[in-house]
Amino acid sequence: MRVPARLLPLTAAVAAPALLTGCFAATGGSGGAEGKRVRVAMMQPPRSGLSPLTDDAFKLSRWATAETLVTLDEDGDAEPALATEWRQHGRSWTFTIRDGVTFHDGTELTPRAVVNSLTEAATAAPKPRILDGVELTAEADGDTVVVTTATADPLVPQRLSSPQLSILAAKAYRGKTVNPVGAGTGPFELTKVNGTSSATLDRYDGYWGGRAKAPGIDVRFVPDGTARAAALRSGEADIVEAVPVSQAALLDQDLVTEVPMPRTNTLYLNTRKGPFKDPALRAAAREAVDAESIVKGVYEGRADVAKGLLGPALPWAAELRGPVRHTEAGDPDGRTVTIGTFTDRAELPEVAATLQQQLQKAGFRVKLDVREYAAIESDALAGEFDAFILSRATVLDSGDPAAYLYSDFSSDGSFNISQLADGAVDKTLRAASRTATGEARREAVMAAEAAVLRTDAAVPLLHERVIQGDAASVVDAAHDPRERELVTVDTYVK
Repeated sequence: MRVPARLLPLTAAVAAPALLTGCFAATGGSGGAEGKRVRVAMMQPPRSGLSPLTDDAFKLSRWATAETLVTLDEDGDAEPALATEWRQHGRSWTFTIRDGVTFHDGTELTPRAVVNSLTEAATAAPKPRILDGVELTAEADGDTVVVTTATADPLVPQRLSSPQLSILAAKAYRGKTVNPVGAGTGPFELTKVNGTSSATLDRYDGYWGGRAKAPGIDVRFVPDGTARAAALRSGEADIVEAVPVSQAALLDQDLVTEVPMPRTNTLYLNTRKGPFKDPALRAAAREAVDAESIVKGVYEGRADVAKGLLGPALPWAAELRGPVRHTEAGDPDGRTVTIGTFTDRAELPEVAATLQQQLQKAGFRVKLDVREYAAIESDALAGEFDAFILSRATVLDSGDPAAYLYSDFSSDGSFNISQLADGAVDKTLRAASRTATGEARREAVMAAEAAVLRTDAAVPLLHERVIQGDAASVVDAAHDPRERELVTVDTYVK
């Protein structure tokens, strides 16, 4: 079976803040919902050429160009999308595929097309992280698709809601890349990608869910948070994602929306090598951290101090969380540690500097390594740092935190920055993954969280909030704590 490498080359440089002025000048129009395109300033440029098998998939989802078989409601329960219904029988789930759907290239959505997309994802190397620990196959059966896993998996519908399992036309998978241009099913067709600088989407009038109210979307990637906020103030952007807290207070507060989100700012400690291989030194680092001062000083109160890995966006987590027994802290005795983080989220370098001071006060010597995320991710995943600060979405993929916990803390997790390999943790993660959805699963998830916290492989700092800027002329932009939606079929600019 072919195992494709899925990276589309990135050819353009990231737009510098100084080049933002006029970046939307050629777009827009006048008069009503039909005349104006939606101008969006986004934080992170594509990391993998907008491959849907990577985190870039969430951009495709936020632009309403790529869709999945299933979506999630506010509670994280599965709802129909490209599949209209489903049922479980043992290790298999049967999904009925929606009639009357066409891809942006004019071809029809068929069970065979669905099987092709799911098979490409399941056989990719690496696989999308939503499939960590999951062996999945798909086959067409009449007007349905049968999805089978190696063991019974109660979370299959939620997994299939992940943007990383978007269904694209066959043409997207030619050669060694996945190219989503003109290959989705959503209300907007991706027509042009200018490397890591910009993207253009036009309304797709054949959309099965009704005609979009806006004629298109013009996206610019603006990593500098000050420049993104300036674009909203100057009227150059209609929607600005991830407004830095330092800029939020400078904006008209009527244009700012703040929503608690399932995203945790966490200090990951390397358990495989270096000083933090010693559990006592990990405990010393945990005790040195003053998260409340970070929330007040760096986030200006626009965040919530973490009591665990799962935050207030999942209200049941606090209700089910119990005490955690930690290892006794040891003496750092001047041990040198290197902490890595990235500049794409404006607050993280400040968090790193504050943690440097706190750990040095406790007796560590601390070096910082701060880069753009695209330049640091591979080193972080390879365990090249003693510690790494990450802003991590905890239910982004499936609406269920078990997938995040497995990906980040299981022995074979694809995003295991802590390099954790702990049999007791693995056992609780497997139990959570196998438990049916509902109260029992939530209890199993919290048992897994406790097992992770006992190791001090991760020190949760705070839970972030969505801070999004919308111009006064914007109607019905999405404010999605899971960061799956931004511009929808109902969004337009007056």
